[in-house]
Amino acid sequence: MPLEMSREVFVTCAVTGSGSTHDRSPHVPRSPAEIAGSAIAAAKAGAAIVHCHVRDPETGAPARDLALYRELTERIRAADTDVVLNLTTGMGGDLVFGGPETPLPLARGTDMAGASERLAHIAECRPEICTLDCGTMNFAEKDYVMTNTPGMLQAMGKGITDLGVKPEIEAFDTGHLWYAKQLVADGKITPDVLVQLCMGVPWGAPDDLNTLMAMVNNIPEGWTFSAFSLGRNQMPYAAAAVLAGGHVRVGLEDNLYLEKGVLATNAQLVEKAVGIVEGLGARVMTPAEVREKLGLKKQDMA
Repeated sequence: MPLEMSREVFVTCAVTGSGSTHDRSPHVPRSPAEIAGSAIAAAKAGAAIVHCHVRDPETGAPARDLALYRELTERIRAADTDVVLNLTTGMGGDLVFGGPETPLPLARGTDMAGASERLAHIAECRPEICTLDCGTMNFAEKDYVMTNTPGMLQAMGKGITDLGVKPEIEAFDTGHLWYAKQLVADGKITPDVLVQLCMGVPWGAPDDLNTLMAMVNNIPEGWTFSAFSLGRNQMPYAAAAVLAGGHVRVGLEDNLYLEKGVLATNAQLVEKAVGIVEGLGARVMTPAEVREKLGLKKQDMA
């Protein structure tokens, strides 16, 4: 696709994630009330979309408890601030091997679920968007594999589409974009694809600009993309995404700091990203404009 700067940009805030960041910053929310509060604060700061995981309120560990997702959704939708809700479906594809000499039996942390179970909270909460990690990859830790087989992606892609929810393709490398095209060809997802380019996540696409542009150049005409990177590169990639014709994601899932040594809130990260977008001469889009652009449906919970 041609390189042309975006003039209208939506900002996504990835509110909490599922990593161990809750032990590294007091601003990473844990309970549904805290996550919803942080999401609404981010929306007030200019985020049109909030991307949410849930955590065990006591320990902060990642969870896929239906009751936690339902409470989170109810709280966000009851707020007086409008925002597009994007829930993760990444949980349930965690494979942890026992080690180089004894890969089996699988180790603690393995959490493998079927497609219907991985989408249970989507079927119940009916967010406008949910993520679809579009491939299997070695992910950060030495014996952990993020597992999303072609068969699983076919089932989940169709399941999400049948629920009237828009999948956001999480592309951690160029092959994930290749398979997203196959999901369209197979009729599992609609052709107006929404993509999140995930840069700098070990061991996917590195966060150099050449690789970012290789990813961008693999996105078909008519698709919409956003991009992010981790840590200190979060804000530079906000600018890079806009210049490359895309949209912006920031938030505590990907970066804990406002500047060196200063822990951030989600709202502060969004405010900084909005300043970058507007400083480049682009306009920040509202939730209503994003729904119209992406053809999103705001549904009642099941």
